[in-house]
Amino acid sequence: MKKKETNPKELTQTVVGSGMKRRSFMKLLGGGIFIFFQPWNVFDLFSAPAEQARSLTKDYNAFLHIAEDGTVTCYTGKIEMGQGVITSLPMMMADELNVPLEKVKIVMGDTDLCPYDAGTWGSQTTQTFGPNMRAAAAEARAVLLELASGQLGVPVSQLEVKDGIITDTKNPKNAVTYAQLTKGKKLEKYLDVKPSVEDYTKFTYVGKSYKHSDANLKVTGEAKYTGDLKLPGMVFARILRPPSHGAKLTSVDFSEAEKIEGIKVVSDGDLVAVLHENHDKADEAIVKIKAEYSFSEMPVNDKTIFEWMLKADSSANVVRSSGDLESGRQLSEKIFESEFHDPYLAHAPIETHTALAQVEGDKLTVWAATQSPFGLQDGLVRELGFPREKVRVIAPFVGGGFGGKGAFQQGIEAAKLAKLTGKPVMVVWTRDEEFFYDNFHSAAVVKIKSGIDNSGLIKLWDYHVYYAGTRGSETIYDVPNAKTTSYSRNKNAPPVHPFDTGPWRAPNNNTNTFARESHIDIMASKAGIDPLEFRLKNLKDEKMVACLKAVADKFGYVAGKTPSGIGIGIACGTDAGTWVANMAEVKVDKNTGKVQVVRIACAQDMGLCVNPQGALIQMEGCITMGLGYTFTEEVFFEGGNIQNRGFDSYEIPRFSWLPKIDCVILDRKDKPPKGGGEPAIIAIGAVVANAIFDATGARLYRTPMTPARVLEALKKV
Repeated sequence: MKKKETNPKELTQTVVGSGMKRRSFMKLLGGGIFIFFQPWNVFDLFSAPAEQARSLTKDYNAFLHIAEDGTVTCYTGKIEMGQGVITSLPMMMADELNVPLEKVKIVMGDTDLCPYDAGTWGSQTTQTFGPNMRAAAAEARAVLLELASGQLGVPVSQLEVKDGIITDTKNPKNAVTYAQLTKGKKLEKYLDVKPSVEDYTKFTYVGKSYKHSDANLKVTGEAKYTGDLKLPGMVFARILRPPSHGAKLTSVDFSEAEKIEGIKVVSDGDLVAVLHENHDKADEAIVKIKAEYSFSEMPVNDKTIFEWMLKADSSANVVRSSGDLESGRQLSEKIFESEFHDPYLAHAPIETHTALAQVEGDKLTVWAATQSPFGLQDGLVRELGFPREKVRVIAPFVGGGFGGKGAFQQGIEAAKLAKLTGKPVMVVWTRDEEFFYDNFHSAAVVKIKSGIDNSGLIKLWDYHVYYAGTRGSETIYDVPNAKTTSYSRNKNAPPVHPFDTGPWRAPNNNTNTFARESHIDIMASKAGIDPLEFRLKNLKDEKMVACLKAVADKFGYVAGKTPSGIGIGIACGTDAGTWVANMAEVKVDKNTGKVQVVRIACAQDMGLCVNPQGALIQMEGCITMGLGYTFTEEVFFEGGNIQNRGFDSYEIPRFSWLPKIDCVILDRKDKPPKGGGEPAIIAIGAVVANAIFDATGARLYRTPMTPARVLEALKKV
């Protein structure tokens, strides 16, 4: 379907320039009640010096507006990239204000209109921004009740709110609407006494299932992403890219490119770009540029990276420690040692990094596919020298990020070219560029030494993780003598990675959970104890126990020692404050090494689940994405040269792979909400590896578990 080109100014309320004054901002929004939250409010950001650092505080400054027609708008620096907070946040606000859900709208990721936010990642929106937004809505409701009390002549305690109507409980005809209270008024009010948020038993919307509010737009192609936008006079840019991360431009000849009619070549230091109003012409011109490079490559590739990491100049940091490892050794009847390897992974979002930039006078506006609008704003201030109040970043719908769009190089590129040419410039990375410039999930090594006594109790746990980070490295199990050590690059030591690395959905937790839960299974098997029984025997964490029992019930688990030849696996872990447990059944073709996942069950305790339908979609999405790193995803490279630059050589999960999926969300309405966008992915590698072992007796110590690696493991059985 060909999508209609859209002027980006049609997508948001028109603002003349950036860095609005308070009076201009209020004029823009019209009459209504404004609730500002101490110690600072959204307007402080507009006049803050460009060099002033920004950070989130405990007293998060949520901002909302109640219009004269009763419409409620929440402004958040968070963005929507498919995770569904565009739906769940309005649900929470509707319940706090006691207004119909259809009267709540949300403005996201606009640095002129929204309060500062560090970025959208880590499954933090619902569990960190959500409670603060609820508190803001509760304050707004309290202000409205005070106003209604004065207008209706009755005490606040005698009033109730339903569907945005405040009514005198002793005289139902004595009532006033939010719209009537706000009509023609502009009020600023601080509340010194903070009201309580709504009791969960009184929720109308939260806890019930709703389809994503943007679903129709997205399935019909009406949703507008950055690449759908168009401005008068806009040109497309293609940028000269190096062949390797170890390459440096030494000479360039763009004379042949300039022969193409309408092509403009821009050269500014290492930035060389061709621009044309027709995207195809820009594509034609960029390949005609002749460039020469010098090379300084790191002597490492995808085959030697793990040995390279272990030999790197590293510093050891003890993350946590309990008891005494030597005592643990003495108490152990069996000692186990394992080493696990995890490769680099690409984010591979369907939408590549895209940005549109426009300079009007002394003001810069950038529309970008980014998880961090304010991060991009700060980057533009640093790179281009604009004052912060003159830079506006807007994030339309983002077509997938998974941590990879926290970086925003394309936004800087578009803005530089717009400043140099005086034209609106669109930069759309090709798939090749998307892979080349990705900030990959880091390759890693995990070494574990453990011990159990004759009864199967874990007495020793010595965990070493190299270059993966510590998210998910918690022991989880009740071990009296345990130590976790993380290794990272020494200060001033040479780089370990030949290219950028960064967060990849549930960053590093996939690595750590794969290692921990595989090693736990190794111990259970050697002890001759059913793997579920072994876990329960060594757990005191009631939430994890509840998740394991819930998933076993959903799965129809039958206890037995491994390997049984059946192909059942178990794994569990925690992420973003959520507890999760998985069970899987696999079939293994011992002749080809091909593994088929027949079914997966998943149970998670995520506290209050705002939108069960949205949470279910996230769990299923996590399981699906997890099959990618489990079976096929791996970055091949030689030094700084990325060798797989497309989906022909980097295979992501396909619908044909999908097993039967059953999910359980534990009922925890009385608990604070936790993250749901990432937890279900963390144990997929481990649960499949453990199922393969149960089916065949072959243990996989590295992902992805390709047919060749499965066959290699089978030879050792």
